[in-house]
Amino acid sequence: MSLAVQTALIMVVLLVFMLAIGASISVSVGLSSAVAMLCMLPAGVSFATSAQRLFAGANSFSLIAIPFFILAGNLMNNGGIAERLVNLAKVIAGRMPGALAQTNVIANMLFGAISGSGAAAAAAMGGTIGPLEEKEGYDPSYSAVVNIASAPTGMLIPPSNLMIVYSTIAGSVSVAALFMAGYLPGIIWGIVVMALAGIGAKQRGYVIKETYTVRQALKAVLDAIPSLLLIVIIIVGIMKGVFTATEASAVAVAYAAVLGLIYKGFTLKDLPGIILESAKMTGIITLMIGLSSIMSWVMAFTALPDIIAGAILSLTGNQYVILVLMNIILLMVGTFMDPMPAVLIFTPIFLPICQTFGMHPVQFGIMISMNLCIGTITPPVGSILFTGCKVGRVKIEQVIQQLLPYFGAILIVLLLVTYIPAISMALPTLANLIK
Repeated sequence: MSLAVQTALIMVVLLVFMLAIGASISVSVGLSSAVAMLCMLPAGVSFATSAQRLFAGANSFSLIAIPFFILAGNLMNNGGIAERLVNLAKVIAGRMPGALAQTNVIANMLFGAISGSGAAAAAAMGGTIGPLEEKEGYDPSYSAVVNIASAPTGMLIPPSNLMIVYSTIAGSVSVAALFMAGYLPGIIWGIVVMALAGIGAKQRGYVIKETYTVRQALKAVLDAIPSLLLIVIIIVGIMKGVFTATEASAVAVAYAAVLGLIYKGFTLKDLPGIILESAKMTGIITLMIGLSSIMSWVMAFTALPDIIAGAILSLTGNQYVILVLMNIILLMVGTFMDPMPAVLIFTPIFLPICQTFGMHPVQFGIMISMNLCIGTITPPVGSILFTGCKVGRVKIEQVIQQLLPYFGAILIVLLLVTYIPAISMALPTLANLIK
């Protein structure tokens, strides 16, 4: 066994061990990568290379968009946006079965798209709509399940920090193309959840108890337009070449700040606290990206991606079977690893394999993102699962069984995204973002 293979095994085993004993993902990735590098190179060279890769990994112009989008999301969270989006969603849901549950799904899609965070959407919408559902006699576990199952849609519908990180790791992949590619999968996911929520509402006998006049509906739409314009400004601006995705993130901050101050959701005195919270979140993500860059260097040095690719291709040359194996691995990874580090680690491994049989990097980006989004609602460490249960004041055991039909339907959507390129590629192609 060559030194490179031995080093790769040491890194993987140590990473798995650190995660198993409960170490944070940053510590696990950083320590396993550093030990692996020490096995290959002298200590002085290892430390210098690690420091260099740590800096180089985070030193990307595209990544500047992440702190700005995080800040824009926090400004929106505190700026009185949630209530206006909920009112719009209630009008859209109209006379659908389980109208409040349908409202939750639509609101999660809208709010998640604005904030870029599934967990933030689950917390904001669950906290706003949950009490209304309880007042109408909805089963708290049913309400929590619908909220949890629909919250990840906001991580696919742009803007998405996950896609920004993927574009950086994949290399020469357009962020604008990824943003456009996320729309249809995210919307289909939401529609599937709405269908299941409607079936569940009919079975439970949840009837419509509130209707809206044309005037009330028009007011809800007009109130929500300023918030929704943020999405329009970002996407249209990027598509038309007015600004890049990074510049769009700064525009989003300015727009969200002005809108929040107009709505009196926060004051100028509140801004330092919001900025500080955004800085903390940015620090966590930036450290993770830097440490993952060390691991990526070690993997490239040891040819680990080639070894894994060879192992997978030796099992079968059928691209459909290979894609199923990749989905299974990514779904398993998503159950214990957050989406951001998982994208950083597994993109260099799986993307080259997919490119050998002609899958476009944009389609792969949506596929890996969707797999890892499913992980956020899956035990044992699903962030959205825990957030939704906490906000809904229910135990995880109460929702897992009810989530199973939603898992099944979402997995079908994942397979469609995997095997039908048009679902993710149609919009960016029509927008001339993919040649």
